[in-house]
Amino acid sequence: QVQLVESGGGLVQAGGSLRLSCAASGRTFSMYAMGWFRQAPGKEREFVAAINWSSHNTYYADAVKGRFTASRDSAKSTVYLQLNSLKREDTAVYYCAASVKYYVPRTYSGGYEYDYWGQGTQVAVSS
Repeated sequence: QVQLVESGGGLVQAGGSLRLSCAASGRTFSMYAMGWFRQAPGKEREFVAAINWSSHNTYYADAVKGRFTASRDSAKSTVYLQLNSLKREDTAVYYCAASVKYYVPRTYSGGYEYDYWGQGTQVAVSS
C-alpha cells in the first residue's frame, strides 16, 4: 500500500504560480512512477505530468509543457509540481498518483497505469 497526501493548492491570479506537493508513505520503494492529473468541473480527469521514480525522466501534457515542472525528492518520498504562468483553464482539482505495476510500454498518461491516488488539492485561477 502507498498513501499519498497532496498539498499546496489555493487561489491565485492568472499569471501567478503555485507549487503542489505530494508526500508518499508506505511501500514507496515499489513505485515506478508518480503522476499528476487534474479534473475541472464538468470535465473528465486529464493527465498533467509524470515522473519516473528511478530515472527522474519527466513527461508533460501539451497544455502545460513549458509552464509546469515536475520534480521529486527521493529522500522525502515527495513529488512536486511547480505551476507557473497559470491560466484560468488550469483551474481544477489536482491529484497525484503512484504506479507500482510494471508496464511495457508505459505511457505515463493513462490513469489505468496508476494504482494509488491522493485526495486532491484545489487550484483556482482568477482573471
